[in-house]
Amino acid sequence: MGKKIAAILTDMFEDSEYTEPVKAFREKGHEVINIGLEAGKIAKGKKEGTEVQIDRAVSEVSVDDFDALLIPGGFSPDKLRIDEKAVSFTADFVNSDKPVFAICHAGQLLITAQVLQGRKFTGYKSIIQDIKNAGAEFIDREVVVDGNLVSSRNPSDIPAFIEESLKKL
Repeated sequence: MGKKIAAILTDMFEDSEYTEPVKAFREKGHEVINIGLEAGKIAKGKKEGTEVQIDRAVSEVSVDDFDALLIPGGFSPDKLRIDEKAVSFTADFVNSDKPVFAICHAGQLLITAQVLQGRKFTGYKSIIQDIKNAGAEFIDREVVVDGNLVSSRNPSDIPAFIEESLKKL
C-alpha cells in the first residue's frame, strides 16, 4: 500500500528537488501532500517558477498524519525555519523515526529544529559549517543515509536521493 508523504515547502524552493522526487514517489503509488505556511497558497519554484498548491497548513497537521517527510532545498528551508510550527513539525518528524528526505539547503530547517546532533548528514556546500556546528558529522557524498535521515547535496544527486528515499518507503 502506498505511503503518505508530507512535502514541506514555500516560495523559492529548488524546482527539481521537489518535482523529481514527487514524480518518482507518485509513480510508485505513494501520495504526496504539500505542506506550507498557509493552505491554498501557491508556492513558486526559484529556477523554473514551478507552481505548487499548498494542500495543508503546517499548523493543521501532525506527524501522525504522514509516513515520511520530504524537504526540498532552495531558499524554502530558510524561509520555513523562522516559523515555529514548521520547525517543531520537522523536529517531531525526525524524532518519530519516520523517514525524512532532506536535500540541498533542507539542512537549514533541521539545524533550526536541533535534530542533527550526532547524526551523519550531507547538504549544500554553503551550509557545511552550519551542519558541523549543529553537531552532525558532515559526509561529502551524493546521498547519506543515517537511520531515518536521507540527505543529499544538490540537484545532481537527485537520482541517488530518490533511490534511497524509495528504499525507506
